[in-house]
Amino acid sequence: MNQDINDFVPPACELLGLGEPTHQEPAFGRVRNELFARLVDRGFRSIALETDRVAAFAVDAYVREGVGTLDSALEEGFTHGFGELEPNRRLVAWMREFNRDRASGAQLSFHGFDIPTENTSAPSPRRYLEHARDYLGLDLDLAGVAGEDERWSRTEAVTDPARSPGDSAEAVRLRCLADDLLLQLHMRAPALIAKTSSAEWYAARTRLTAGIGLLRYHAQSAVRGLDRSARISALSGVRDALMAQNLLDIRAIEAERGPTLVFSHNLHLRRNPSAWSSGELDCRWIGAGHIVGTLLGERYAFVAGSLGRSEAIGLAEPAPGTYEAHLRGRGAAWELTDTALPAGVRTRTDTVPRQGYFPLDREVLDGAAALLHIADGAAVPVGA
Repeated sequence: MNQDINDFVPPACELLGLGEPTHQEPAFGRVRNELFARLVDRGFRSIALETDRVAAFAVDAYVREGVGTLDSALEEGFTHGFGELEPNRRLVAWMREFNRDRASGAQLSFHGFDIPTENTSAPSPRRYLEHARDYLGLDLDLAGVAGEDERWSRTEAVTDPARSPGDSAEAVRLRCLADDLLLQLHMRAPALIAKTSSAEWYAARTRLTAGIGLLRYHAQSAVRGLDRSARISALSGVRDALMAQNLLDIRAIEAERGPTLVFSHNLHLRRNPSAWSSGELDCRWIGAGHIVGTLLGERYAFVAGSLGRSEAIGLAEPAPGTYEAHLRGRGAAWELTDTALPAGVRTRTDTVPRQGYFPLDREVLDGAAALLHIADGAAVPVGA
């Protein structure tokens, strides 16, 4: 049994992707917390989770400066319902205690790297653009151009191209205005940072790029003539491209402080194209891990997550001959191992969509530096 993450982190690694095959098994978050604590001893100083990057500012403010409470950080700083997960509560509480008596340069920081969308909705870009406008001190009526927020945030704006505002004249105008704001933000950076701070400048840029990302996502939502598979693939591709941009921005911020652990679904972090099939759906796109892996080379490493049995999602023992059955035979509740699995093993087929579980296959292992296998989620203690 090997549970030492340091044995699998390449020397050049600056961004370590730790994947999970489902969001619904809490054991992965528990193991993540333990591994992150060990990586901190190695020099890692930040973690990025699959939650909205702007919302995550609330968590970072809590863990670094004690702003707000643990409950408010979890409620305001996590999207997709991830603030309700027990391992995330423990992670945030631990980071706050670690940082409490440390100088700012030695503290741990928390990032989100996702965009502010849900599966069937995306908000208006208005408030993100207005933050940058106000920071720049400009008189610009963005609300008048954007219109009512509900026009953007309603489900139909993403699911029905004919009802999407993404290709409207107002959206085109907003994209031009947002591009001008971004240019102004960089042109005036020296004066703005001298007047405020680097942190406030980066916060304004992050919100502005989030707004620009939303405009791009809405523009893709308005594309007509695609079947459902192509539509979901295209939207997933836009989301992951924006995720990759966020990860690269996070690394630029954290470069002098130490490496970053990023924790997310295998689909987002794998080093090859992502794929998802269900019934008549056959979706394929380029994921964030494939993008940053290409751009960062050896500075990015991916550890794939695998699961054998789970009471939490109703996943039974893996059938003989599958990847998970082979790994379960080693006897540990969880372990880290290399990806050299024997020929002839196959992908399990006993999963259902509601589990959100993507079985291990050769594709997800290709390019992975290691494999994290949890044989039985219930066997992993709360403190991992």
